[in-house]
Amino acid sequence: MLKNEGQLRDRDLYLNRLIAFQDTESVKIITGIRRCGKSSLMRLMARRLRQNGAAGDQIIELNFESMEFRGMSPEGLYQYVKGRLPANRRAYLFFDEIQRIDRWQDAVNSLRVDCDCDIYVTGSNAFLLSSEYATYLAGRSVEIKMLPLSFLEFLDFHGYEARETGGPAGGARWRVYDAKNESYEPKELLEAYMRFGGMPGIADVGLDTDKALTLLDGVYSTVVVRDILERERRRGQRQITDPELLRKIIMFLADNIGNSTSITSIGNTLTSGKLLESGGRKGRPAAQTVQAYVGALLEAFVFYEIKRFDIKGKEYLRTLGKYYIVDIGLRNYLLGFRDMDTGHIIENIVYFELLRRGYDVAIGKAGDREVDFIAAGANEKRYIQVTESMNDPAARERELAPLRSIRDNYEKLIIAGECDYPATQDGIKLIKLTDFLLGAF
Repeated sequence: MLKNEGQLRDRDLYLNRLIAFQDTESVKIITGIRRCGKSSLMRLMARRLRQNGAAGDQIIELNFESMEFRGMSPEGLYQYVKGRLPANRRAYLFFDEIQRIDRWQDAVNSLRVDCDCDIYVTGSNAFLLSSEYATYLAGRSVEIKMLPLSFLEFLDFHGYEARETGGPAGGARWRVYDAKNESYEPKELLEAYMRFGGMPGIADVGLDTDKALTLLDGVYSTVVVRDILERERRRGQRQITDPELLRKIIMFLADNIGNSTSITSIGNTLTSGKLLESGGRKGRPAAQTVQAYVGALLEAFVFYEIKRFDIKGKEYLRTLGKYYIVDIGLRNYLLGFRDMDTGHIIENIVYFELLRRGYDVAIGKAGDREVDFIAAGANEKRYIQVTESMNDPAARERELAPLRSIRDNYEKLIIAGECDYPATQDGIKLIKLTDFLLGAF
């Protein structure tokens, strides 16, 4: 999204979550990988406040990546903001990339206690939500977890509109229209989404591979340098010191999205494949070293880890989990724009769409079978299989079998990239991937 407020594009999913907590005591903390739209979301919220009558001096917006705030102490931040507060009116404080200020939580908590203000902050690292952070603001904050663009948002940002129409044989079908009202099959645009990903900046450079690579290289470099290597130096820790090892682990995880993965298997694969020799490293990295590097990638929101849940035993398992990358475009940048592993790419896309819709997501263990996702909401649960195609009879049977083995009455469905005959079979609903991403569920 662009910095010019007049050119901001709506992100209603997240803006509505902020609005729900407006003028409450809670500090609103917007988290997510760099360049996923956190700063623009705060500008959207500030714009809405102005449109609803807030005066200019009531809104204080600070970006801590500016040189103006380099080296500022929490005490300095407190005094800086307090000196700019309006008299006898509520202030709205917007602090962007606040993790750049050491002990920022001291200043934010003091402002929350001492002043009539509503506070919004962003950060590109889950260290914001560490136990140290929680000590200061426990119970007085709410996290808004932001992700790159959904498929629907991707269409909107690139000038397309999805419309649901009646099909020739009855039922509903989706078409996508551009600004000239020319129509496309949703699958055509989905292929672009699977290639370029959902970083909002892609909409500014267009669906051009070279330009997209340049933008994604900037995302990757900034995340690695600022949110991992530099953060470690600020914390005074020396666990993450080898940029080459970090890149190899990133490449391994990107190439293995949706595969069962352990910390030990990462070290073993890097060593047996001689992937570390080019960096001059000898021997297998210690498990705790690999764990620290993977943990840093999770904290920087590059990868998300998903655990296994035993459906019958109703408990989480300590066995192998899986990792998914926050943006498929970033994966394509790392591995090259090549056709590969479509099934796991679809899994990755479905996983993050479920997170966007507010579900807690786990892998399901049903006896000796695996269910791709258990999506649990406040009052619902769904068992979901994800597959590249349901057109082949053998593939259809393979995907149906785990869901048939579950004996409870929660909804069961299969989301397929290719599905010529969406229907319900044995009580299991079959949905095309495009229909799911455009709203059917």
